[in-house]
Parts: sequence; structure tokens; C-alpha cells
Amino acid sequence: MAAPTVSFEFFPPQSLEASFRLWDTMNALAHLDPSFVSVTYGAGGTTRDLTHDAVKTIGKHAGLNVAAHLTCVDATRDETLEIARSYAEAGVTKIVALRGDPPKGAERFVPHPDGFADSTELVAALAETGLFDEILVGAYPDPHPEASDPDADVRWLKRKIDAGATGAITQFFFEAETFFRFRDRAVDAGISAPILPGILPIQSWEGVQKFAARCGAHIPETLAQAFEAATRDDRVELLATAVATELCTDLIEGGVEHLHFYTLNRPDLTRDVAHALGLAPAATLQKVA
Repeated sequence: MAAPTVSFEFFPPQSLEASFRLWDTMNALAHLDPSFVSVTYGAGGTTRDLTHDAVKTIGKHAGLNVAAHLTCVDATRDETLEIARSYAEAGVTKIVALRGDPPKGAERFVPHPDGFADSTELVAALAETGLFDEILVGAYPDPHPEASDPDADVRWLKRKIDAGATGAITQFFFEAETFFRFRDRAVDAGISAPILPGILPIQSWEGVQKFAARCGAHIPETLAQAFEAATRDDRVELLATAVATELCTDLIEGGVEHLHFYTLNRPDLTRDVAHALGLAPAATLQKVA
């Protein structure tokens, strides 16, 4: 069985200290030879300029294949496509096209009067430019909080693929069967584009509960009980590594060929999981150990 390829998601630094943390994260993970790394937008597009700067800097100085996030939030169509063109001019060939989270204080996404109504419109416009080799979109193995019914997330993904998306990255989840069920439903709906599972190594149990509540990810009761016990016994990091490694192992055994890690700009758990899976060359493992 061939080892899976990997990719990593970073968020753009908003301070000098955060800049050092981002570079430390990239350096700690570079030996895993990622297929690409992605750089996020903040909620409501708040880090738009920072994302643009980080994408250009990583591509130029780190030599990594960078996928830039782009959202529909708080911008006109012309403004959004101008940002896309600036990415292309910087050598970016891969875009992660998302609707985006509502601005801070807003309960729901409301399109800009002159902007894209949703990610499907954004994908279609990006595809029409012909500037990008790959356009990735989001997918939800657990129901999106705004999903109208159990099949809504698959229908939305099909629309985005039909509009020109070449693949998808899922929101994080905690059980391999959650991903497999979604993948099977996508295939039944006629989706043949690759769906990359998003893996979130649990850096903070309190933080991940907030993330999960916001995006609709289901937390199994057994996982909650395990982390509550590990917190009492000061074994959280050990448990987090074991949980993520087991999830990735189950995915690989189920035929997954690529793993996308949400790093939160903290590399240790992601690196440890990758090493536990044997994804680094043997010489590198000896050096790191």
C-alpha cells in the first residue's frame, strides 16, 4: 500500500511573533514534502492582505506549492477577481474557493450587493478566467450548520464541481466512517473529483469543542470522555497523537491517498502523527528523533 501524500493548512501571521511561528511551523514540516500548503482567510475576510502577503512570501522564499484561500465575503466581484489575478501573477496555480464565514458580529452570511452570492458563483468565475490549474472547494462530511436537509451538503458539492472545481477539502471530522459515508454519497451523486479529508490534530480540547460547534462537526461521546480523562491525568498530547494517528490509519486502509492537516500554525502534533504513520523518510526520522 503506497503511503499517502500530505498537505498542510496555515493561517497568515498578524504579528511579528506569529510570523516567526509560521516559519518555524513550515520548517518543522517541510521534510514531509507536502504536495501543497494552503493559507487561510480570517473570518469575514479580515486577513485578506495578510493572506496575500503570506502566499507570495511562502511561494518565493520557502519553495512550497501554495494554494491561496479566496472567499466571497465583503467584496465585490471585481475586487475578488482582482485578488485572484494578483495571486496568479505571483505564480499561484491553485485556489481554495470558499463562501467564507460571516464578518464578526454577523449571524449569517449576506452577499455583498455587487459580490458573489455563494461559492458556486465564485468557482464559476475563477474557472472562466483560466488562470488556475486547480480550484479546490470545501466539503462537509458532517452536516453544515446551515444545511437544509441531510443531502444538502452533497448537492452543494456537486454544484461546485459542475461549476468548475477540480476537487474538495473536507471540514475536520473525528471518525473515518463519517468521511467514508460522505465519499460514498458523493460518488452516488456523480462526483468523481478527489475529496481530500481534513485532519485536525487536537491541540486544545477546549478549543476543538468551540470549532466543532461552529462548523457542525460531531464529537463522539467516547472521544469526549477520553479527553476529559486525559485532561485530568495530564495525558492530552499523548492521546491527541494517538487519536489522530488512528483516524489517519483508518482512512489510509479505506483507500485514502492524501491527507490534509489543519496545523493551526503549531507543527508538533502534525509532525508526530506523520512520523507515527511512517510518512517521513527513514533518514529523516532518525535525524528528528
